[in-house]
Amino acid sequence: MQIKVIRSKRKTMALEVGLNDVIVRAPLNTSDAEIYSFVNQHKDWLEKKISKREERLSAGVQRHLTDEDIRLLANEAMEYIPKRAEHFATIIGVDYNGITIRNQKTRWGSCSQKGNLNFNCLLMLMPKNVIDSVVVHELCHRKHMNHSKAFYAEVIRVFPEYYECEKWLKENGPAILARMIEE
Repeated sequence: MQIKVIRSKRKTMALEVGLNDVIVRAPLNTSDAEIYSFVNQHKDWLEKKISKREERLSAGVQRHLTDEDIRLLANEAMEYIPKRAEHFATIIGVDYNGITIRNQKTRWGSCSQKGNLNFNCLLMLMPKNVIDSVVVHELCHRKHMNHSKAFYAEVIRVFPEYYECEKWLKENGPAILARMIEE
């Protein structure tokens, strides 16, 4: 697997298994040698995660989505997600500029500094509470443009079952995203 390094203003290193790569998130001043050492120290964990992900993908392999499928999902998302965003924005006490539905290969949602919300049309293949958890997550970025303790406290205040939905997304999301990948 390919290793992708993302340096940012963070204090610790973290590993993440992507669809086709391993992502290392590291502080800005971390050397390549430190990153290599960190990856080696977690080699067993990585192998276990990669193996588990491949098992889930092969067990849950479904047909790839056609352009028509994507269009239908996007239409469905444009009907459902703005209503949920409006509902939760009132509870959180935030506003936003607009909502865009996309067919992304790596993200479920995002929030820009300008207050534009983007959501993946593949969310419509998930349980409604999981969709809501993504909507709440992005709306909470209107208060906190980070993933701080304060951010997650706000998410949990609004959506107490957030961590259960996040777990579902981590376990089932890769198989759903894999339906976008062409053979």
